[in-house]
Amino acid sequence: MWEYSDIVKDHFHNPRNVGEIEDPDGVAQVTSMACGDVLKITLKVDKHARITDARCKVAGCVASIACASALTEMIKGVTLEEAVRITDQDIIDYLGGLPPGKTHAPGMAQETLERVVEDVVRRRLGTD
Repeated sequence: MWEYSDIVKDHFHNPRNVGEIEDPDGVAQVTSMACGDVLKITLKVDKHARITDARCKVAGCVASIACASALTEMIKGVTLEEAVRITDQDIIDYLGGLPPGKTHAPGMAQETLERVVEDVVRRRLGTD
């Protein structure tokens, strides 16, 4: 059995920001090649490129659910530029650690974040 921190358990049992934003400014979905988990993130971003809302839908393990939940909390209120600097290690640290066999989960969350920010930028530049 994996040993999870109390923070991970809390985000798993009480995930934050679950769902999808209606008419989002950005959307991205990633499937982890390591385990088949799927994460979708939608964002609302203001005119100053600050993330005002973030929602997630995830089908996956304890770590994937906790990482998605934690990431949405981490990015609310930050700029897109600040958000893309978040690493998978930042997510692990925020959660108080993850078991060695679960490092795919923060990587999937970070990759989804990069893609949703790219989608916001693409939409704003009108290059859909």
